[in-house]
Amino acid sequence: MNALLEDEYFRVLIRYYEKSLILEDPSDFQPVLWFHYMDALAHLEYTLNTFAFNYQSPKNMMSREYMRYRLDEEKKDERPLFPGFINWLKKEKPEKFESLPMLWRLIHDEENVASYRSFRIALDPSSMRPIPAPFFRDAVEEFFAPALLKSMYNGASLATLFEEYKQSIA
Repeated sequence: MNALLEDEYFRVLIRYYEKSLILEDPSDFQPVLWFHYMDALAHLEYTLNTFAFNYQSPKNMMSREYMRYRLDEEKKDERPLFPGFINWLKKEKPEKFESLPMLWRLIHDEENVASYRSFRIALDPSSMRPIPAPFFRDAVEEFFAPALLKSMYNGASLATLFEEYKQSIA
């Protein structure tokens, strides 16, 4: 275990696992925002696990199976509107776009090359270099920031903007 504690990615995982939504009520979050929130956390965790543990570890194998399931879930209901919503925010509400977690901005911005590749986060798909651990530490902190969580509740700022976006494309 001591060797794991020396691994910078494992230390970020510990920080991630210490986070909690105990003071929140996710059942009141706007459903599309909640899905993509959890989706981003799943990709963060999976990517961190592939850096911290062997690719064929049972943990990583189980995570890949779960991520396959999420691919189908992402296509349901209004969930496919999320990338368009992020790009709409960039154009129409740049200050709100800039306040979003960087992972959402990077992955869903149509002008950015970042993507999920084999469920892993790839900031630059042509690069063979690992993503630095501080990126993940910052991403974890952003997804648990109180301002983001408060904005995802039905009727709150981000949820209201999502409804405005839906009306604009209807």
